[in-house]
Parts: sequence; C-alpha cells; structure tokens
Amino acid sequence: MIDLNRLWKSGKDFLGVRFPIIAGAMTWISDSPFAAAVSDAGAFGSLAAGNMPPEHLDEEIKHVLKLTDRPFAANLITIAPHYKDHLRVAAANKVPFIVFAGSFPRRPEIQAAKESGAGVLSFASTESIARHLIDNGVDALILEGSEAGGHVGHVSLGILLQQVLFRVKDVPIFTAGGIATGAYIAHLLLMGAAGVQLGTYFVCTEECRTHPRFKQAFLRARARDAVATPQISSDLKVVAVRALRNRGLDDFNRLQMELIGQRKAKAISHAQAQYAVENFWVGALRRAVQDGDVESGSVMAGQSIGLVDRIRPLHEALENLIEDTRRELSRVDQQLTVLRTE
Repeated sequence: MIDLNRLWKSGKDFLGVRFPIIAGAMTWISDSPFAAAVSDAGAFGSLAAGNMPPEHLDEEIKHVLKLTDRPFAANLITIAPHYKDHLRVAAANKVPFIVFAGSFPRRPEIQAAKESGAGVLSFASTESIARHLIDNGVDALILEGSEAGGHVGHVSLGILLQQVLFRVKDVPIFTAGGIATGAYIAHLLLMGAAGVQLGTYFVCTEECRTHPRFKQAFLRARARDAVATPQISSDLKVVAVRALRNRGLDDFNRLQMELIGQRKAKAISHAQAQYAVENFWVGALRRAVQDGDVESGSVMAGQSIGLVDRIRPLHEALENLIEDTRRELSRVDQQLTVLRTE
C-alpha cells in the first residue's frame, strides 16, 4: 500500500504541519482569521500582504500570532508599493515563514528573511530561475501554473512539472494551479511534489469571509469562465490576471487602451501607467470580495472553479481532499499490483 504520510513527509516536515496543503494567499481574502483557521485545521495558512499599509500588515501578523500557535506564512508581493516595508515588518514580527510572490526576490531580501528565522519560499517558473533562487538561499519553491487565479504567468503546471519538478531535487517543491481534488494531489505527490497549494478551492469554505455573492459566483461558474486578461500592446506591460469574465474585464481592456494612448502622448510616465494597472485590480477585487460587486468588480479565480460545487466548513473541505487522495493512491496501488501479476 502506498503510504501517504511517507509520500508527503518532506512537505510536512518542512512546513511543520499535519497536511502540507497551503492555502494560497489571496488579497482581500486571506486575512488573519482565515490564515489562522487554515493552520489550526492542520494545513498551512498564508496571510496576504497585498498592497496594505505596513502598519496594517503589522496588526494582521500580530493577530494571527494571537489566534494560533501553528505555522503560517506572510505572503509578500515583491512589486507592491510597500514591499520593502512589508519585509521589514514580517521580519520584525518573526513570522515563521515568508513567501515571496509577484516577481523574484533579490539575494539581500532573501537573506533578511532568513536572518529573522523565517523559512523562505518563492515561486519559480523555469529551471534556471529555480536554481538561481536556491543559490540565493530560498528554502523551498512553489510552481504555479497559469491555471491559477489572480496574477499568473503564461506556463501551465504540466510544463512546469517537466521543466522544474522533474529536474530540481535540492529543496522541497510545492505545486499550484488548477488543483481541486485529492486525486490530482495524489499524482502530484507521486511525481515528486512535497505538497500543494490551493486558492480557489478554499474560497468556498465557511471560514472564508468573502461576500456571499462572491462565493455564489464561484458556484455558478465553469472552468472556461475563468479567463486571463490579454496584454493589448507591448507599450504597456501587463501581468496576466485570471478572473471570471464580466464587465470588469471589459473595463480593464478599455483602461489599457487609455493608458497606452496617454503613454504615447507622453502625458504619463511608465511608472504611473503601471501603478494605474495595479490600482485598478486592487479596487476591483475589493469591490467584488467585500461589497459583492461581481459584475464590475474582479472575481479572481482559477480554472479549478469548475470543480467547486459547494460551500462547506474548512475541516470538511480538507477531509474531503485527504480522503480523495488516499482513495486515489489505493486505486493506483491496486492497478500496479494487477500490472505486476499479468
């Protein structure tokens, strides 16, 4: 029998949790109560720093530390306006883990996180980037495919597995993007993943404090409804955002055209244009998550949304994943036994 505990032991030991299942950090969603609830349930909570003021992040970290004594991470966006202050705040509060997201952290930033005592994770999109991050001191990697929600890259998880997971063995590697079933988790573990990260799946839990209309939009959606925004022109760099197709996406495309025109007329700088892009998503996401504006707001979701069909307690959602994982491992084990005897 394939032993699940042995299969994901490296992820469990690294994170210090019962289940090496990371709840991906989602801006306006992954707040202190939710991060603590995930960790208390035996998985791994992530506090999303997003673009919040540094003093707010300080309060949120302190709140998580009061709510739970279990490991959790502060997820820092390296391209956020307050990023450097976020790193300073996380280090000062001795956060157990720091996840660098958005872009790739520099060596001094990784070292500052490690000197605070934090375990350090970062996203990697190629083998060369993965090895560079490891050389600079990163303790573990996350491979996130373009199937994920929110800001995403352009490469699917299937390709990242072949580019990175199968080639890099130096540190634990967690996989993300399009994961919503234990059966898929089982096969990712068999391929060498130390654990997984899910975001969309956990939005539809009772502990996730999003607006009811936001959750209902998830339950109604199909996988193909979660689309990535296009970059209309090379004159304006846009990191793709995957969200449900609605008026908000149309508004963003119009904004891109307006900003490109302003850039060509030299009415605004490149930095101002990029800030306008990010500011749009911050406001649009807040309207959807907090106010329930799922028409013109941004309903960020991964393609795994097509596999989410109910709202349930967090512990039940986790139990379902683990039972499904064990069931699939048992099926694989039986199939291998049959193949060996034929």
